[in-house]
Amino acid sequence: MSELLQLLELAEQIAREAGTLLMNRPEDFVLDHKSNKLDFATQMDHKSEALIIERIRTLRPSDGLLGEEGAARESESGYTWVIDPIDGTVNYLYGVPGWCVSIAVKDNDGYAVGVVYSPATHSLWKAARGHGAFLNGHPIHCNDPVSLDRALVGTGFAYDTKRRINQAELVSKLLPKIRDLRRLGACAADISMVGSGSLDAFLEAGVNEWDYAAALVIATEAGGKVTR
Repeated sequence: MSELLQLLELAEQIAREAGTLLMNRPEDFVLDHKSNKLDFATQMDHKSEALIIERIRTLRPSDGLLGEEGAARESESGYTWVIDPIDGTVNYLYGVPGWCVSIAVKDNDGYAVGVVYSPATHSLWKAARGHGAFLNGHPIHCNDPVSLDRALVGTGFAYDTKRRINQAELVSKLLPKIRDLRRLGACAADISMVGSGSLDAFLEAGVNEWDYAAALVIATEAGGKVTR
């Protein structure tokens, strides 16, 4: 088995462990505000990241780390794990399906491995560079290109209210030109859905590396085109 496939297997194992932890939702949430009152983490974001980091440090002690909730370590091995312990925290807080765990690995050539696990919807997307993309173990491919007026497009909105004004202007111009628009609430899962054909396209401004790293591998291996 190639090293990338070994890393993919490990990433899937860790993502499933984190997903099991998160499915046990607490009755009360503790909110840790970040950039503004709309941008926050819960105690479960921190617990999920702690679990993921502990597993990686134990099994891959020389690998680097980059996590949304603050995990950071330089790589000695040439591999760095990029982690979002809960993508779609607002969905998770409100009990709305679609939140997910996102785990990627990058090397000197870019993003190499990606796992996006949405336990509430029983969906696990995964891919390794050069080895194809899969949803629940079945090979996936993005939809054939369609004209814009037939495209089902996903998007997301920033926490920054000024940026939302610009995004609203974009949506007002885009909406009359497409089949329809979906705002599902978790960038990693949404991009992965492009890979598996549930969306024709996805666009969002202001996303961070941990939001898209794993899904980028999945969408690309499924035949999608990713631009920034």
